[in-house]
Amino acid sequence: MISVEEALERILAGMRPLGTEQVSLAEALGRVLAVDVAARVSHPSAAVSAMDGYAVRSHDVTSVPATLKVIGQSAAGHPFGGKVGRGEAVRTFTGAVVPDGADAIVIQEDTTAGNGAVTVHETVGPGRFIRAKGTDFTEGDILLRAGRQLSFRDIGLAAAMNVPWLQVSRRPRIAILSTGDEVMLPGDRILPGQLVGANGFALAAFVTAAGGVPVDLGIALDDRDSLLSLAAGAKGADLLITSGGVSVGDHDLVQQVLGEVGLEVNFWKVAVRPGKPMVFGHMGDVPLLGFPGNPVAAMVGALLFLGPAMRALQGLPPQPAPRVTAALARDLPANDVREDYLRATLHHATDGTLMVDPFESQDSAQMARLAQADCLAIRPPLAPPAKAGNSIEIILLDQETFQSYRIN
Repeated sequence: MISVEEALERILAGMRPLGTEQVSLAEALGRVLAVDVAARVSHPSAAVSAMDGYAVRSHDVTSVPATLKVIGQSAAGHPFGGKVGRGEAVRTFTGAVVPDGADAIVIQEDTTAGNGAVTVHETVGPGRFIRAKGTDFTEGDILLRAGRQLSFRDIGLAAAMNVPWLQVSRRPRIAILSTGDEVMLPGDRILPGQLVGANGFALAAFVTAAGGVPVDLGIALDDRDSLLSLAAGAKGADLLITSGGVSVGDHDLVQQVLGEVGLEVNFWKVAVRPGKPMVFGHMGDVPLLGFPGNPVAAMVGALLFLGPAMRALQGLPPQPAPRVTAALARDLPANDVREDYLRATLHHATDGTLMVDPFESQDSAQMARLAQADCLAIRPPLAPPAKAGNSIEIILLDQETFQSYRIN
């Protein structure tokens, strides 16, 4: 039985970044950039007005009031084609190109217009209310670097850079195989001794959220031929995930049967609760992660091991799930040799301290507790008894929790 840390190290050692592909901006959200991206234009591409008003020569309004002849207008997308000379002004709108000859904008609130002229009541210096060409960035600037996971802000920046396509890491294709005679699909008639299989759907959702493409191989019976037939669908996948059948009982066939077609097991027991009977190995060129059938064990395994593995496949730093610190809301007993991940809720104490309250029941078949949890509270191996108020590390379960509790 190996530690969580060693298990993750071995898994990541077996992952290699995938190839790349070109996608449109509309398809790039959440993807990992594979090459640096340089701006193809300057932004703004010309000096533009930051306000509605009049483009003037600042020298003409050093003494006010000053009356200038209005010789035209410049609007966004419709620049004025002439040049501003002495004693002249151009009606200018926000975002419009500043006409040649003008070096300042007088905002309309500081003017009185009529009869083809404008009277300026406030002086302005050179550059006032003008966004110079390239103020934001200039052509050739490298603004997006390889290895960045693209946010909505990055997509907007790429568009402003006049870049319509991006080279990104390929999405990992993750094959998912559930096992068990008792496992049925949601909506099926459930007979005595059977249960609804949640793992395949939850793992597929996790894969999608982590940037991958889930490939559902179905549910294999506890039968050699059924398992071999469905597992063959993993050929060409970047990773095979199984749930159930990884222990050593008479009906736990994953290691034995897949060993017949080349599965080489790296490890199969991890000192973790929930999820001790977990397998990692390779079936030919395809890495395999085998999670227990208990749904919470499979989900915790996905968080601890599948998430970092998928980051590595996409060329991201494969760090483990981030941890933050909170204070215990109640006492906890001493822990045994396994690292414990307790489903828990969060709240703020009256003094603002972030408090974590583990559920009393931590049975690994209780999915409702996992859905209700805000975090997993971590108890290291052989941890002594902990008292209410003691600090404890936690893993937050979703981005909404980060935002709700304002955790950086």
